[in-house]
Amino acid sequence: MFTSNPFAELSAYIDVAVMQTFVVVMFALVMVGTLFDVIHKKSAKYFFEDWKKSKTKGTNQVGGGQVMSMAVQTLASEVLTSSEFCSTQRRVAHLLTMYGFVGYVVATAVMVFCYSTSAGPTIWPMMWHIGALMVCVGGYWFWFFIRVDVAAEGNSPFSISQADLFILSLLASSTLALVWSWLGTSMIGWLAFGLYVLSSAVLFGSIPWSKFAHMFFKPSAALQKRVAEAAGSRSNLPAPADKPETFGSARGAPTNY
Repeated sequence: MFTSNPFAELSAYIDVAVMQTFVVVMFALVMVGTLFDVIHKKSAKYFFEDWKKSKTKGTNQVGGGQVMSMAVQTLASEVLTSSEFCSTQRRVAHLLTMYGFVGYVVATAVMVFCYSTSAGPTIWPMMWHIGALMVCVGGYWFWFFIRVDVAAEGNSPFSISQADLFILSLLASSTLALVWSWLGTSMIGWLAFGLYVLSSAVLFGSIPWSKFAHMFFKPSAALQKRVAEAAGSRSNLPAPADKPETFGSARGAPTNY
């Protein structure tokens, strides 16, 4: 299963052009949805206005070299290792989900566009399966055991709000991908495939209503905070760890963190 390319097997029933078009449409939905989210919520405008205010209020001059250095630090700390999380469990769950999602998406694109009619190198189906499995482990761990409203406040893990759209659609897409790959072209396998396509469409098409776009804003906010502190000012943007939406499943209150 882990070394089998499910899209190559699928090409016997669905035209390769259809699969490739679907992936392109999903990518376009991410781009358009993110732009809409930024414009609608005015997050970019607020970010740049806060950047200008912090520069005028700052007591130190921050040069371009310093900004580049802080950008590298932000990439290594907040992005690649998620060091802003105080909880080790939450940090591990986040990293499993993040790196699993990246591997899952990259492997999907490679197999669909490069090896849609042949098995190809086994590294890609392995990355696809392992990535989906990592998403499931990190996501379900977070959903059932780490969320504050579940772990500390005793609320039901089945209580759902709009803010949960991203993490739930991501979990659905990853879980159904594994089920479809396992069952193949059986009747239940085709059902799993249909639900996999639907959940993936929801995942990438619901950006204006989910927390998907936050993954793009979070590094910028972290860099802005570093620059503001280096300039001797204080940014109005909260620290990344104070954002309950990181996994896209907050109820809108900081106590969820």
